[in-house]
Amino acid sequence: MNQMSKGEILTVGFMMFSIFFGAGNLIFPPALGQAAGDHVFTAMLGFLTTGVGLPLLGITAIALQGGKYIEFIRKMTYPWMATMLLVILYLTIGPLFAMPRTGAVSFEIGIRPFLAADDLAVGQAIYTAIFFAASYYLALNPNKLIDRVGKMLTPILLVFLVILFAKAFVTPLGSILDATGAYIGTPFVQGFQDGYQTMDLLASLAIGTLVVNAIRMRGVTSNRAIGEVCLIAGLITVFLMSLVYGSLAYIGATSASVLGHSENGGQLLAAAIDIFFGPAGNLLVAVIIALACLTTCCGITSGTAWFFNKLFKNKISYERLLLISILFSFVASNIGLTQIIALTVPFLVGIYPLVIVFVLLSLFDRVIGWRRSIYRGAMNCTLVFAIIDGLNAAGIQIPGLNELLTAYLPFYTITMGWVVPALVGAAAGLVYSFFQEEPAEDVALAHN
Repeated sequence: MNQMSKGEILTVGFMMFSIFFGAGNLIFPPALGQAAGDHVFTAMLGFLTTGVGLPLLGITAIALQGGKYIEFIRKMTYPWMATMLLVILYLTIGPLFAMPRTGAVSFEIGIRPFLAADDLAVGQAIYTAIFFAASYYLALNPNKLIDRVGKMLTPILLVFLVILFAKAFVTPLGSILDATGAYIGTPFVQGFQDGYQTMDLLASLAIGTLVVNAIRMRGVTSNRAIGEVCLIAGLITVFLMSLVYGSLAYIGATSASVLGHSENGGQLLAAAIDIFFGPAGNLLVAVIIALACLTTCCGITSGTAWFFNKLFKNKISYERLLLISILFSFVASNIGLTQIIALTVPFLVGIYPLVIVFVLLSLFDRVIGWRRSIYRGAMNCTLVFAIIDGLNAAGIQIPGLNELLTAYLPFYTITMGWVVPALVGAAAGLVYSFFQEEPAEDVALAHN
């Protein structure tokens, strides 16, 4: 009962890819490619670092802990910090931002071209109602997610993507122009920051936990076996995501000479597909977007409801939390895609450094061992600068502070001022651990 066949593991990998690959994954790479132009390769390396590399590290970290990563975060930090971090994380990838974005993106790109201007508001309300009702149905029984998503929806999605990418490479839209904006001087750094907006590192914690639960429901109980399945499925996921991201960026890079510079990646992709396939292209893009966003919404909705069900100690049922999350997302998705993206950025800039630091440290947990002070020192220092970066992204600045930090703190101007403080905090935690004794419960656990 602690083994899965290769076919079952492949299905888990497909499910994980399909849940990861959603709204942001479709709209941001084309926009990056269009703006990066002849620097698209360097920019995509930065994008893949945060958009693919970090999620893989997150999945690996979960695998190393046998799927019990939330409990591990609580153990190695502080109860208040773990709760704060996880609540913000699940709200960000859940009903506040990522879930509404799936509905808004799938309408904006897939359905809007079919509607007249006067019908947009009513059309969006009807479409998002159907979209979130379908997401609710799919997420209602999380033990069936592997079958519904991995075996049914993902293969259909991949077929449509292969058709699109084959056309894009055989008959490119146009020539690749010069880079624009920040992509001229620092394409890697800009691509690195763009990768934040996919939210995939944040999602990896929720999706990884969801996958672990789905694997357990199929009879696999050994932590080691669960970890191996998660890691193999994660490698399948990042391989597929890298191919898709690169192809979408190529479409964007070859589009500027024909389409000019689009307002967002959604409009760019819709216009490109219209050129590739004519009127039938609108139907193709509608199916691709609907499938990609539906599978993502289904996964993160289930993960969010599961987390808050555990946080409230089953006092609010999984089904009720699922319904509340879906209803809130339905309302939020109707405020518009541009507004959702704008509201998301400060939260992402603030929370991403904390998750990055913890995930990276947890990869070396066998070396760090019982020394929780290393985690706590790094997280405390990171938290201060993550808050400052988040406030800056929201347009709230403390007079004189930015000038001071720009002058003396490395990487601060590229919103990575937390890197050096995190290293200093980890080092201080290590030194502090020399004056501590290993907790008795950890000694007993090590002997067992």
